[in-house]
Amino acid sequence: MKIILCALLIFPLTVSAQPSTCYGTTSNGKLVNGVQLPEKGNNYVGYSSVARLAGRTYVHSTVSKIITNAYTALEKEQPTKVYKYPETGFKNGGQFKPHKTHRNGLSVDFMTPVTNSKGQSVHLPTNPLNKFGYSIEFDKHDRYKDFKINYEAMAAHIVTLHKSAKSLGYDLWRVIFDPKLQPRLLKTHYGRYLKKNIQFSKKRSWVRHDEHYHVDFSIPC
Repeated sequence: MKIILCALLIFPLTVSAQPSTCYGTTSNGKLVNGVQLPEKGNNYVGYSSVARLAGRTYVHSTVSKIITNAYTALEKEQPTKVYKYPETGFKNGGQFKPHKTHRNGLSVDFMTPVTNSKGQSVHLPTNPLNKFGYSIEFDKHDRYKDFKINYEAMAAHIVTLHKSAKSLGYDLWRVIFDPKLQPRLLKTHYGRYLKKNIQFSKKRSWVRHDEHYHVDFSIPC
């Protein structure tokens, strides 16, 4: 009986430790052995405990490692900045409404970093009333209520994601962010690196992508 109980305890750990396998594309694919991103870290949080319980924060195991390594690196490079990630995908991938992608574990959304009225780095509020952040719209001055887009923090995050991916032998495929706001991102301290290494989508997506930026990771499926 003890042997059986031990086996039952060990088996789930063994399964969860297996690397993920992705199939197809971000818009027509699936995922096997997806892993759930940590609920929070020293400088980041997930966007909703409800959505987490609903299983909407799973990614490919390599993507998870890239993301968490990047957050760790940002603790040293940007110690006063905080970050938040919203939706990623289901454990087994597949259709992920209302998104048109996020189907094979390689697509991740990140909430746009912001500062408050005091210039402090804070989390953009995400709750059911604003569709967990997705209904937020910034004005022409990059403001939403008392919050303002922190382009420097966002640029640092994208650069660190790229470096984290490259350190593991992978890359970023593309970043989707409102084309009208991209020039402001490229004017940051990290602008030259972004121009040289990051492929930004130049076409406006079916949603604006100002309150969040979408990152597709380049990992063989």
